[in-house]
Amino acid sequence: MHAYRTHTCGELRKTHAGQTVKLSGWVHRKRDHGNLLFIDLRDHYGLTQCVVDKDSPSFALAESVRNESVITVVAKVVERTADTINPRMNTGEIELDVEEVILQSAADMLPLQVNSNAEFPEDTRLTYRFLDLRREKLHHNIILRSAIISSLRRRMINQGFMEFQTPILTASSPEGARDFLVPSRLNPGTFYALPQAPQMFKQLLMVAGFDRYFQIAPCFRDEDARADRSPGEFYQLDFEMSYVTQEDVFAAIEPVLHGVFEEFSNGKEVTPYPFPRISFDESMMKYGNDKPDLRNPLVISDVTDVFRDSDFSIFAKGINAGNIVRAIPAPKAADHPRSFFDKLNEWARSIGMAGLGYISFSEGTAKGPIAKFLDAARLDHLKALTHVGEGDAVFFVCDKPKTAAKNAGYTRTKLGQELNLIEQGVFKFCWIVDFPMYELDEDTGKVDFSHNPFSMPQGGLEALLNQDPLTIKAYQYDIVCNGIELSSGAIRNHLPEVMYKAFEIVGYSQADVESRFGGLLNAFKFGAPPHGGSAPGVDRMVMLLADEPNIREIIAFPMNQQAQDLMMGAPSIVENDRLKELCLEIKIPAKPKVVAAQGG
Repeated sequence: MHAYRTHTCGELRKTHAGQTVKLSGWVHRKRDHGNLLFIDLRDHYGLTQCVVDKDSPSFALAESVRNESVITVVAKVVERTADTINPRMNTGEIELDVEEVILQSAADMLPLQVNSNAEFPEDTRLTYRFLDLRREKLHHNIILRSAIISSLRRRMINQGFMEFQTPILTASSPEGARDFLVPSRLNPGTFYALPQAPQMFKQLLMVAGFDRYFQIAPCFRDEDARADRSPGEFYQLDFEMSYVTQEDVFAAIEPVLHGVFEEFSNGKEVTPYPFPRISFDESMMKYGNDKPDLRNPLVISDVTDVFRDSDFSIFAKGINAGNIVRAIPAPKAADHPRSFFDKLNEWARSIGMAGLGYISFSEGTAKGPIAKFLDAARLDHLKALTHVGEGDAVFFVCDKPKTAAKNAGYTRTKLGQELNLIEQGVFKFCWIVDFPMYELDEDTGKVDFSHNPFSMPQGGLEALLNQDPLTIKAYQYDIVCNGIELSSGAIRNHLPEVMYKAFEIVGYSQADVESRFGGLLNAFKFGAPPHGGSAPGVDRMVMLLADEPNIREIIAFPMNQQAQDLMMGAPSIVENDRLKELCLEIKIPAKPKVVAAQGG
């Protein structure tokens, strides 16, 4: 018989009745019934109920061990009687009549309970993450993550992609976020950077002639934490293709994403491919952002003309000053109590808006604080633009174009939630396409890249030479699911002359481009195929499929919001000898002095 186990704790069934077996695992739960001690023994695979008789030589040991101690039991498999079967356990038709208990490892008092769903402070969970990972829900999430990654890898290979690994120690990246820097011992005073993405390398692989590349790529960015973004590192399904148009990229990745989501959706409906294509401009107009949640049926309308030169002077004057008015419908909300509208107005102010004006249509009349300022013709025009009718209400946002779009988007989401309009049990995908190549920096008044500077402009060099930069669109695209951006991607700019001009528009000289991006640019001068790709975020996919609102629930060993690993004690102070070896000296910024207030 094996030293530790003949079976796992999730394996035994009534067909094993009568066999003598050996199981090892953690003491999940104990129940003392006087003459009998019941132990639920747990391993990675499941739970098995073990029964120790008080007359057994092992009873004293079994009674003394704490939960989460590791034990081995030698026992006979016994079929349970009909009235004691536990249908909630896969092994619930049997139990083990224990003959011997061997203590492999005793557990101290637990800082958190493994056998319950009780909430514990995040710092406790992260400090004792190895215990947290034993808990059923989190353990399942990590298993799910592994299965999803395996499925992604299999589907990409079936699509003709080859998996390559790109460097982890590389040069600083132009991705936009802060790099993590690594000092070089052999080249004093110089630094490597951990890759924010394998962007340059995957493009170089295309130049090298490999055609279809992918990897489950680790990416590193020195960013603040968010619910859907882990500080420090994340993983993405990075891929690139040669000799492709935008539609070819979509056609390659859509079956992969659809297949994975269908495989792990637990019966939820998944958007069939081809996924809807929505232009950036349309998305900003209808949904107020570039990552629309299509489960929400509400559509925003532009109603600036309704209020232009109207008697509602707040909006009319704002329009004359360059503001726009966006309307968000609220179906069947007209008969809600006044408190409903007041609550929304308070919410709007709490997020920095001036407030939310509204009109409701009930009993054949228009009501609300704005209604009296609009005549019948304007009200009819409003109804036609917003598609509202009897029993509906409509809310308004008036501000500068970008702010109005953003606040209308927030309001659309809030109304969808408050009115229970968000469709459940579905994963709704879409592509956002035709991003602007450039945007105007409102602070500096200068033109800058709006998305990815290495994207191919629509219209190529001719567009860069002859169009207003703010009108140029790029072959850039995002894939969105349920309001969460899974990835950005693009058809790449593979022509040196186009790259020089694209960067010249935002103020880079040819020498600047060559000094910053010389590796990629040099490769393009030796024959580069047209190419493009994308990089859907693995962490966000797992979040969606696990139905978890926080990314730390689907990562085995995440950092906290301060980018600290509480379990391993990182980041940590490095000894001076090691710093000298790297030609480094640490100077901690002085803390500002606090001057005590003087009484008088």
